[in-house]
Amino acid sequence: MNKFLLTLAIGVTTAVSVAQTQQDSITFDPQYQQNAAQRILSADNNAVTLGAYGEITYNQPEGDNGELDVQRLVMLLGYQFNDKVQFLTEIEFEHVEEVYIEQAFVNYNIANNVNLRAGLMLVPMGIINEYHEPTTFNGVERPAIAGSIVPTTWREIGLGVNGRINSASLSYQAYIFNGFQSTTSDGTGLIGGSSGLRGGRQKGIKSTVNTPNLSAKLEYYGILGMRLGLSGYFGRTQAADEVDMLDGADVGMSMLGLDARYVYKRFTARGEYIYASLTDTEDYNALTGRDLGSALSGWYAEAAYNLLPMRNRQKLFAFARYEDYDTHAETEGSLTENPAYDRNDLTLGLSYHIAPGVVFKGDYQIKNNAIDGADSMNQLNFGVGVWF
Repeated sequence: MNKFLLTLAIGVTTAVSVAQTQQDSITFDPQYQQNAAQRILSADNNAVTLGAYGEITYNQPEGDNGELDVQRLVMLLGYQFNDKVQFLTEIEFEHVEEVYIEQAFVNYNIANNVNLRAGLMLVPMGIINEYHEPTTFNGVERPAIAGSIVPTTWREIGLGVNGRINSASLSYQAYIFNGFQSTTSDGTGLIGGSSGLRGGRQKGIKSTVNTPNLSAKLEYYGILGMRLGLSGYFGRTQAADEVDMLDGADVGMSMLGLDARYVYKRFTARGEYIYASLTDTEDYNALTGRDLGSALSGWYAEAAYNLLPMRNRQKLFAFARYEDYDTHAETEGSLTENPAYDRNDLTLGLSYHIAPGVVFKGDYQIKNNAIDGADSMNQLNFGVGVWF
């Protein structure tokens, strides 16, 4: 037992040291930037690998009380069984009181640049759903389309492959997942309205599945400093056994995403566009009494500039992000489009990276919707994020 504990301690110490070395060499170049799972899977060791990320935020809406929150603390654990087989899991504590498993999958390197994965995994759609660690994006809060349209953090149980085609400067992912749950056993609708698809995430919690869904993504990295992504998600939502034969218990969905990230010296930019088309929403709304739109769409564009010299290990990014998103981009039947769901946000702020893996953030958001004469819902945000 003592020998085992000594071996484990040496392994963990080595793994943490490797992770810190990788952290010290972190780059904002999208061609080389890794998320938490990629970093742990790329660690060259045969031991337990540990890591974590977390963020504490302060949100102050105009004319209302402010809110302080430990939004999340995520513990990362990985183990390399041999040079081909690894396991990774992320254990997330949200708002101090809620515990979730964010990822838990086995990665099997079956051939050069080809990996088989199985378990609870992130759906590869857009940027933020895969790169949501607080030091990887500007702004205290994630972009709004990564809330209701791509409901970050969106993860489900599945099986698939990923890898690279280096000769074509392409990386690829393709998975079969269970889908969103749209209806509970008593006919309650879980998706619709302002929050879009967010309420349908099953998160691997006794997930129900009627039909499998396909998720895939291609990324091109052949242009210096740039990464371009094309994502797709196709299938149907899932309904509980008691209601799955009823008209409107589930809906069909097709989602497409385009994204781009670019860096040149001290300048960085990114943007994405997401469009989701849903079928059978008229029957769904009649069954559940919800107001699910037949199309959801959104986009954002962001530019940032590092105000500090490039030789400085610290970085101070001033950024601006504009986003436009609508969970009632289209509706079916008698349901009319709700202008309150047609929203746009302008976010202006600073991200101060005081060390690799530690960032202080502050920004001001001007929020509007399409209601005539609606007041702006402005908000001041501050936060601190860590990732190691």
